[in-house]
Amino acid sequence: MKVIDTNGNIKTKQADAEGTAVKSTGEAGGTKFLREDGDNSCSWQTAPVTSVSGSTGAVADGDIDHDSLANFASNEHFTQANITATGTIATGVWNGTAVDGTYVDLEGTELKSTGEAVTTKFLRTDSDGSCSWQVPSYTATSVGKHTLWIPAAAMRPTSSNGCAAITDVETTAGRPDLQILDFDTGADEAAQFQVALPKSWNESTITFRVFWTSTATDTDGVAWGLQGVATANDDTVNVVYGTAVVVTDDNISAAEDCLVTAESSAVTIAGSPSTDELCFFRIFRDVSDANDDMTEDARLIGIQMFVTTDAGEDT
Repeated sequence: MKVIDTNGNIKTKQADAEGTAVKSTGEAGGTKFLREDGDNSCSWQTAPVTSVSGSTGAVADGDIDHDSLANFASNEHFTQANITATGTIATGVWNGTAVDGTYVDLEGTELKSTGEAVTTKFLRTDSDGSCSWQVPSYTATSVGKHTLWIPAAAMRPTSSNGCAAITDVETTAGRPDLQILDFDTGADEAAQFQVALPKSWNESTITFRVFWTSTATDTDGVAWGLQGVATANDDTVNVVYGTAVVVTDDNISAAEDCLVTAESSAVTIAGSPSTDELCFFRIFRDVSDANDDMTEDARLIGIQMFVTTDAGEDT
């Protein structure tokens, strides 16, 4: 800068001033910057905005060329070329919000199992926030309710107050024969069978359903009762059965029809059953029940017994 000394001589002196001391007299309000104009002069200018694509002024939509951005680490910027579809990033490291159920709409059939051997596996939650593909511990059966069919041919009349012996009844030649046990109307008669239930059984209550028929064409009713007791190794078989559970049913006006009762309520097996025990069952006609008004024999074809397992195998 030029200054006049005390002797009136004009001299050049180096300016020593803070930038905030520089004035901008006459400039209108607004954001401006002091530009060196390349001709040994300066001027106050509104700063231009230059986009990566080379245009100046305000940046319009689509003006930034993302593929030309530089000085970014590989995990800091995704170029347009790597965005193949809305929401799909071809390369790069995801540093955003964790992608979880809030953002993912995925069908189970879309899951991959890359690297797993060719066998039956299931996706298991491992209780530590992760999942893994596992061979199930059992495949032959499943835990839950199962059905056992006990035909009349597998039963025998009890020694006391027993029903009639097993009888083959022909319907028509060349058609199904019936193997039945006949139960009289005059007094309660019974039959017996035994089952060694599987180790996978939960040793709890069972239920049953009776399949039966009649020689009559009326709508009279019958009542069937079932009770059981379990015996272990070295137990006496001279034990009392548990409490009987009764189901009732009515004929439907036709002889030799297959008639099926409703499923019973729970039957508690006496003897505190456990694994590897033999269960004895007694089925009888309860003629003292109010629904039992048949005057003819009730013919037992067999029963379905429903048991519940709590393991998939008997090891």
